[in-house]
Amino acid sequence: MFKIKDRILLGTAAGLAGDIAKTVIDEISRKKKLSQRSFRETAAGVWVKKSNEARSLEGQVLGGLLDFGMSIAGGIGTVYLLTETGRDHLITKGLISGIGLGSFINFLIGTLPENKIKPTDATSNLSYMASHAAYGLVTTVMAAKLAHPSLFDKEPVNNYLEPTQLTTEQQIQEQPYKQQKR
Repeated sequence: MFKIKDRILLGTAAGLAGDIAKTVIDEISRKKKLSQRSFRETAAGVWVKKSNEARSLEGQVLGGLLDFGMSIAGGIGTVYLLTETGRDHLITKGLISGIGLGSFINFLIGTLPENKIKPTDATSNLSYMASHAAYGLVTTVMAAKLAHPSLFDKEPVNNYLEPTQLTTEQQIQEQPYKQQKR
């Protein structure tokens, strides 16, 4: 299977996969009336002031681009997290990174005074958190599976420290000349 060596490209691919999972869950949640509006519509509210503009095709594209950009940024961050901490505990790392990113994005969108299209009910926000948890899980698993093993080969942190014991060769060289002649 093809493995990706570049962290940015890997984060982009993993973030795209996670974004697809998040969007599917978000659309199901909206169709089942669990959420007031799609995440794209909420994201579009950052730039447009009227809800009918956010629901328009242009508003949906605008919100989708913001959502996609945040997914890529989250995917790149996830790749760096995995290359620093390893590929163990993927489910835990995925859920934490997805919910953390989702909470941060929802916080930013909710605190912007210009955004009049933000959801205020708990069910919509819980739906967003569930879709972001799925995003984090899919992004983390895809990053771990698509990554080339060389991304996880780290140089030892203490590579610059002098050894505390002499090697056998060093011990022989340090013996006095008369002991070597025997």
